[in-house]
Amino acid sequence: MKTDPIRILIVDDHTIVRKGIIALLDTEDRIKVVGEAEDGNTGIKEYYKLKPDVILLDLIMPEMNGIEVIKKIMEEDQDAKIVVLTSFAADEHIFPAIQAGALGYLVKDTDPDNLIAAIHQVFRGESSLSPIIARKVIQEIFESSNKAVIPDPLTKREVEVLQVLAKGKTNQDIAEILTISESTVRKHVSNILGKLQLASRTEAALYAIKEGITSNTEDVTF
Repeated sequence: MKTDPIRILIVDDHTIVRKGIIALLDTEDRIKVVGEAEDGNTGIKEYYKLKPDVILLDLIMPEMNGIEVIKKIMEEDQDAKIVVLTSFAADEHIFPAIQAGALGYLVKDTDPDNLIAAIHQVFRGESSLSPIIARKVIQEIFESSNKAVIPDPLTKREVEVLQVLAKGKTNQDIAEILTISESTVRKHVSNILGKLQLASRTEAALYAIKEGITSNTEDVTF
């Protein structure tokens, strides 16, 4: 049975980059580029117009940068699946993007096969980070957690939610797996992030893997 291709929106201010990515993805039967935008404002408009499965997003763009694009889209659609594809691997770019809700963060020298794999991972709701990015995020998470004087322990149910979340499942998936309401899942996820002093689901998934709460290391590209 043939499945529908993953629908992609590319947002990047460099025409040659957009055309290069399109040429690459056009070789993939299971991926289809449905739109492109050259700045953040247009990217947001195209997102709501096209409702793509995954957004490939640059960070440094005119009019509105990628961080603001992520924030604005996530405010309206918490299930949006965004992969940052940028030339910048500095902390001041990485952490705001992950904290804003990006599931993927790749640098532009990423191997084409890894980019395609990342698209599939993020489409499934999993995190996908370039190795250098993953190391930086994990280091930041644990440096931050070590600063906490008295960490607030997770309840048994919160641990269960975190275990499933770390496998890349959406709130709806978690609700079905644990037989609870989606609103209850949202409350648990909010409590987990607050207790662990984390800002996003991606950070929570990395925390769970590093702490051994889940053994699912396939969700992150190292």
